[in-house]
Amino acid sequence: MMKAEEIMTKEVVTITGSATVAEAVTLMKDKGLRALIVERRHDNDPYGMVTESDIIYKIAAYGEDPKKIRVYEIMTKPCITVNPELGVEYVARLFANTGIRRAPVIKDTLLGIVSITDILKKSDFVEEPRRIYLEDAIEAARDDARAICEAKGPTSKECAAAWDVVEELQAEAASRRAK
Repeated sequence: MMKAEEIMTKEVVTITGSATVAEAVTLMKDKGLRALIVERRHDNDPYGMVTESDIIYKIAAYGEDPKKIRVYEIMTKPCITVNPELGVEYVARLFANTGIRRAPVIKDTLLGIVSITDILKKSDFVEEPRRIYLEDAIEAARDDARAICEAKGPTSKECAAAWDVVEELQAEAASRRAK
């Protein structure tokens, strides 16, 4: 299974939240982009994103002056992010379930950005389609959770997070059965 890190775009253009929307538009036009990642203010701050839709729907549609509005006023923050090791099929499902078209790829630091265009043009889903079997994923998540809890302790944050993944998969499976 291809992973997000294999299809992501590594050259990411960022902007500060304090930049004006006019500066963001200029940067997007110059680079031919549809979105910019908004830089973090400090290490614990989440990444944000400003998209062409944000600009059109929140600024242009209301006749606002883009030279007077700051990026932080219209951006999405925190934005949905993707782990570089996440399989492309799971990235596609994440996008489908949330209605987003792109997400930063992050593991401790910003590594790239993955979009629906990357999935379409760079992945092998046409040549090698893979049906994601939830029962298999649930079993693998259970095994991972047991191993994490054994290594980190049953009351650790990592153990709780691992079992949360199992519960999310089980909820998805139940939802599909209900349909």
